[in-house]
Amino acid sequence: MASTLASKMGLNSLRRRQARNFNVKIVTVDADLEFSCETKWKGKDLFELVCRTLGLRETWFFGLQYSVKDTVAWLKMDKKVLDQDVPKEEPIILNFLAKFYPENIEEELVQDITQHLFFLQVKKKILEEEVYCPPEASVLLASYAVQAKYGDYDPSVHKPGFLAQEELLPKRVINLYQMTAEMWEERITVCYAEHRGRTRDEAEMEYLKIAQDLEMYGVNYFFIRNKKGTDLLLGVDALGLHIYDPENKLTPKISFPWNEIRNISYSDREFAIKPLDKKADVFKFNSSKLRVNKLMERQRLEREKHLREEAERARDELERRLIQLQDEAHMANEALMRSEETADLLAEKAQIAEEEAKLLAQKAAEAEQEMQRIKVTAIRSEEEKRLIEQKMLEAEMLALKMAQESERRAKEADQLKQDLQEARESERRAKHKLLEITSKTPYSAPSLSPSALPPDLSFSTENLSFDFKDTDMKRLSMEIEKEKVEYMEKSKHLQEQLNELKTEIESLKLKERETHLDILHNENTERGTSKQSNFKKLTLQSTKSRVAFFEEL
Repeated sequence: MASTLASKMGLNSLRRRQARNFNVKIVTVDADLEFSCETKWKGKDLFELVCRTLGLRETWFFGLQYSVKDTVAWLKMDKKVLDQDVPKEEPIILNFLAKFYPENIEEELVQDITQHLFFLQVKKKILEEEVYCPPEASVLLASYAVQAKYGDYDPSVHKPGFLAQEELLPKRVINLYQMTAEMWEERITVCYAEHRGRTRDEAEMEYLKIAQDLEMYGVNYFFIRNKKGTDLLLGVDALGLHIYDPENKLTPKISFPWNEIRNISYSDREFAIKPLDKKADVFKFNSSKLRVNKLMERQRLEREKHLREEAERARDELERRLIQLQDEAHMANEALMRSEETADLLAEKAQIAEEEAKLLAQKAAEAEQEMQRIKVTAIRSEEEKRLIEQKMLEAEMLALKMAQESERRAKEADQLKQDLQEARESERRAKHKLLEITSKTPYSAPSLSPSALPPDLSFSTENLSFDFKDTDMKRLSMEIEKEKVEYMEKSKHLQEQLNELKTEIESLKLKERETHLDILHNENTERGTSKQSNFKKLTLQSTKSRVAFFEEL
């Protein structure tokens, strides 16, 4: 009886312990992870566990996504996992994905793992045609993907057919041309061979730098209606909010940068955006799905949190850089003081040597005069003559010695003058180094601008009392101009590559298979319209006029 009771109690205890845990499966673009979680865990606890497992520190770009009804949602960090609308079947499947896309991949991504996860996710979206990519860019991107996976091209290893099992191009691109798999592989391999010497990380970065200029990169689309009831698409990305025609996801009609938006709020199904421009009206639109409204609001809040974290990191980096600059300035100041002391000592020594050389030259001249005086003196006795000759010889020897010593002292003085000059040059370099250090601008986060910072976060730079000199400004301008030229040259080379690829395969295109997005992209290309140029053009008008235009669509 007692043993039966103990057995039941043990079984109930085991059940209670089991009930306090639940299993989840995290699907990343690289691998699947499984965890046993406590029922009390919040979204933050699970998310941090996943990030620690992956070794990921740039966590603010990512989130845990799950499917619910006919849409998707992101796991809330401050709410218990089981209290959210996650699937009830175990293991609970959550997707670990990039939630926010950086505006500039090269400047904003630091960790290799972050870059790798972005590469895999963007590549997947392009291949699944969630992001439109023109054919010529698809081939070039495929070649960088091959470089990232296989390393440098080796014709003895990478023989025809080695890419037969690889998924490298969107099906839309393959169907658009009368080209066999072998022909596509040949085109890709020609580009692949040009990437010799690039590491996996470098190849993935080049892939992302091209992909980030695609019109649909990093944009989340939502169906909305304005006050007139017009069906529109709202696009949300790192640049801001964009309004699209539902039939054209490539080119927005209106854009509102994040730094023009004061506040976003929603009530029921109505979404309200309040611009910073006080002259502009609050513009509103409706979404048929309340969950979409909540998702957009959370995206805005998460972006603000990301900007805040970036600002705090920038502030910490500024403080660290300030300490480093102060240490460098202190060291340079000490070097300057040592240089000044050395210069003073050498100057004093050179002066003494110069005076000694003058004194020896004077004595040599006196000896020469004495010799001349003795020569003209009348000598009558042989003894006096012998003594006189001896004195003359001694005088000549003394004069020669004095001349040699004078020459040696003169050389020593010249050497000391040279040392003094070098010391002064060292002193000048030390002063220049000190000026250069004290003229440096403090480090600033490349992706942050004052307009992007949250309004309640600021940091002081009053201790950084370093002023730019004209020379520093010229140097900085030259560096900026150099970078601009290099960027333009790279962009020109990339465009030439794309145009060359487009020309090579254009004759094999089946025009009747062009999709609506293909046609829209070709029209944009003919007009010379790019993602960046269109955004600049759309934001030239005042916020007020853009809001009015949105209302009238």
